[in-house]
Amino acid sequence: MIIGVVGKIAAGKTTVAKILEGRGFCRVSCSDPLIDLLTGKIEEYSWVPEVPARREPTRDTLIEYGRHLKTTYGGDILIRLALDKKRDCEKVVIDGVRSIEEVRAIKERGGLVVYVDAPAELRYERLRARKAGKDRVITSYEDFLRMDEAEEELYHTTTLKEIADVVIDNSGSLDDLREEVEKLLYLLPKRP
Repeated sequence: MIIGVVGKIAAGKTTVAKILEGRGFCRVSCSDPLIDLLTGKIEEYSWVPEVPARREPTRDTLIEYGRHLKTTYGGDILIRLALDKKRDCEKVVIDGVRSIEEVRAIKERGGLVVYVDAPAELRYERLRARKAGKDRVITSYEDFLRMDEAEEELYHTTTLKEIADVVIDNSGSLDDLREEVEKLLYLLPKRP
């Protein structure tokens, strides 16, 4: 069982993935292989496409290196690496799915794609509250909107919403989000 979680910056993708992790899924992010390769932590993989010079995994560096890997090894490379990292798990949730090729790779393996949605203002508030190192380049709401638009141009995130199997509205409380994920879990056994 594979569930891919898609959405815009700070929509709640990781929170959904963590809720699923609490329900027995192994959690991995599409950025994990990028971070692992950039920092030299490759022992969890049975294979790696290349080991680059070590670099700090900032949002810009991750985007740049991810683009390079996808161009060189195929648009589904991060899904392949993420699944390899969690190859011993029966149920995997992949956080941070970003492209149509990644969505297709999940669906081709019989997986389910979940899009997490939230308004831009709320996503910006959440981004500021989480204080993640990769977000250091976003210092204002205008920076956030520019980064959001750059990701939209690069990954066509809105299009991914249209082809997702399930859309979860994350504009409410954490309890509301948990309830939505529970509904999703209820539907899983009914999938062919």
